[in-house]
Amino acid sequence: MTAGKYCNRDVVITELDTTVTEAARLMRKHHVGDLVVTKKQGEENLPVGIVTDRDLVVEVLAQEVSLDSVTVKDVMSTDPVTVTEDETLLDTLELMKCRGVRRILVVGSQGGLQGILSADDAVELVTEAMNSLVKLTRREISHEKQQRP
Repeated sequence: MTAGKYCNRDVVITELDTTVTEAARLMRKHHVGDLVVTKKQGEENLPVGIVTDRDLVVEVLAQEVSLDSVTVKDVMSTDPVTVTEDETLLDTLELMKCRGVRRILVVGSQGGLQGILSADDAVELVTEAMNSLVKLTRREISHEKQQRP
């Protein structure tokens, strides 16, 4: 179970000079709560930050800042937490806990963005695994009743 296997590879990216208004439009259009800010290096999109809907609310709207003067660069979290695709899922979740982040970026061997794994994704994965264990237990009991009446 690796981060690369379970990450969401359909990541919405943007650039440093995107206005916060455009960032909000992108989030709405793609039904996401975050955008990964990247810079192009050759063929790779290197992650340099992440901006969330909460960033827009707390850093812009709550401060009553003029929307025309603010770009993603002004409100994004810099130096995003990343793991490589081959990092185990458990180690990835531990890193998220230790760093206090709800989202972690998954990168390839050259540092290019490959996907994102969120706490919500992890909850869904754990829930599916727990449901499978419950079904296994029920099936085991049923099987035993058939084998040993």
